[in-house]
Amino acid sequence: MRFTFLGTGGVQQVPVFGCDCRVCQRARQQPAYQRASASALIECNGETTLLDAGLVHLERRFHPGELSRILLTHYHMDHVQGLFALRWGMGARIPVFGPPDEQGCDDLYRHPGLLDFQPLPPPFQPLACGDFTLTPLPLIHSKLTYGYLIRYGDWQLAYLTDTVGLPPQTLRFLQHRRLDVLVLDCSHSPQAQRPRNHNDITLALQLHEQLRPQVSWLTHISHQVDDWLLQNVLPANVKPAHDGLTLLAG
Repeated sequence: MRFTFLGTGGVQQVPVFGCDCRVCQRARQQPAYQRASASALIECNGETTLLDAGLVHLERRFHPGELSRILLTHYHMDHVQGLFALRWGMGARIPVFGPPDEQGCDDLYRHPGLLDFQPLPPPFQPLACGDFTLTPLPLIHSKLTYGYLIRYGDWQLAYLTDTVGLPPQTLRFLQHRRLDVLVLDCSHSPQAQRPRNHNDITLALQLHEQLRPQVSWLTHISHQVDDWLLQNVLPANVKPAHDGLTLLAG
């Protein structure tokens, strides 16, 4: 299995439009420091699974028939905007799984085109996706949001973006699993008060200590966090992810 970060930024992305901070200037000069909307790609034994669809022009990134399925964490625009053009393509329908949000986003449900929206199992119940399993995990966000436990053989990765802390049941569930990789929302530098919708550095490090993965990769990173990282050092097994980073399992 290959797990690739396609995007590691928040809704602002990096560089931020109109911002001249040192991080945004660096990203304009060096594309390796740019951050697109948080999303990932899972390639496993001939199947390709897109995790969130916030990147634009998905219809240009993938060939017809290439995507086996699409998994959505939630229906905020920066996680689904790539679906709006993709749906009007031609060819085989693409299964799309996400949390049971009755509102969805705009008219995606009413006019799905080639998108085949399908229900996920209830939280904490696994779904077979080819040769790996996927378990939905409730998160804490302003819209109904799921993280996912991805298991391939004995290898386990928890993908927890767009959350502020974790619900007690999700925390307990993950504390009883041996995590090889934790991918964790970290949208803010340390805050004086608890953030509203996304983790700050302090909360992210607390969750790393509570879940004790072999390694944590931070995602949904803002330019403020990138600036904090220029002046501060993370624990050895906590790292900022970057667009294009690939993890191998099995």
